[in-house]
Amino acid sequence: MAIVFAISLYIVIWWIVLFAVLPIGVRTQAEEGEVSPGTAESAPHLPRLLPKIVGTTVVASLVFVGIYLIIAHHLITLDQIPFLPRYETVR
Repeated sequence: MAIVFAISLYIVIWWIVLFAVLPIGVRTQAEEGEVSPGTAESAPHLPRLLPKIVGTTVVASLVFVGIYLIIAHHLITLDQIPFLPRYETVR
């Protein structure tokens, strides 16, 4: 696996995991009863971004290692994926 591909794959995985983790445990300002002037009621009260970024990094790293092992050790090949079209090998 080329280093540029590995870095770009990790960045994509990290952002996907971040967007999955962001809404976990967030309460809105309306739910807390403390709406700051000039903000929407649906804005987060305390988003706790640092723990979410750390958690995202840990989870994304584990997912990346799993995908890296699958790609590097050929645990799953394109021929094993049933819905992909089959092509003959060009010689």
